[in-house]
Amino acid sequence: MEEILIHPAYFGPVSQFVALVNADKVFFENEDNYQKQTYRNRMYIYDSNGKLLLNIPIKHRSALTGEPKEAGKHQLYKEVKIENDFEWQKQHWRALKASYQTSPFFEFYEDDIYPLYHKKFDYLLDFNYACLEFITDSLQLDFDFRKTSEYILHPEDKKDLRTLIKAKGKFKFNQEEYTQVFKEKHGFLPNLCILDLLFNEGPNTTSYLEAQELKF
Repeated sequence: MEEILIHPAYFGPVSQFVALVNADKVFFENEDNYQKQTYRNRMYIYDSNGKLLLNIPIKHRSALTGEPKEAGKHQLYKEVKIENDFEWQKQHWRALKASYQTSPFFEFYEDDIYPLYHKKFDYLLDFNYACLEFITDSLQLDFDFRKTSEYILHPEDKKDLRTLIKAKGKFKFNQEEYTQVFKEKHGFLPNLCILDLLFNEGPNTTSYLEAQELKF
């Protein structure tokens, strides 16, 4: 039985969901420090100009507490708040519609994903778990998962896949190509967010993920 340790992400990349779908038990890291420039608050989609970054603005510790940035204090992922003064949800929703409204399955999932971009979320982690719930419900995934209660640097009883939260994680992923909306214009773009796969492959997404392999 393979047990994995992984991060909840903002509609994480395909590689992360390959790991999730093929695991027997999943533990989500709930106790680590927040790190910038990861899939915690960003995802990549395929728009008419190619690969597009969508980033969720966050409130940094210094802005919340008044402490200087030099204080060297880390902020826990679960404590990170979203900066809702920016209309990021409206921007991301418009980008998703512009990029995927002609995809085969966007309209099929549109009503279910719509609330995520029209309801206010205070904490980034809560929003990311809501994104995960949307994917598991859409694909009818019934996998066994837990949330960690303490941070362990080197877990001995689980396969540590927390590196998948980094855009430049050290793993090999020879991803099989699938049809993408702008593929004829820019070619196949690998390892985009799970929404790119879902909107293009629909119910076939699960079997596609099960057929892929990650090598570390």
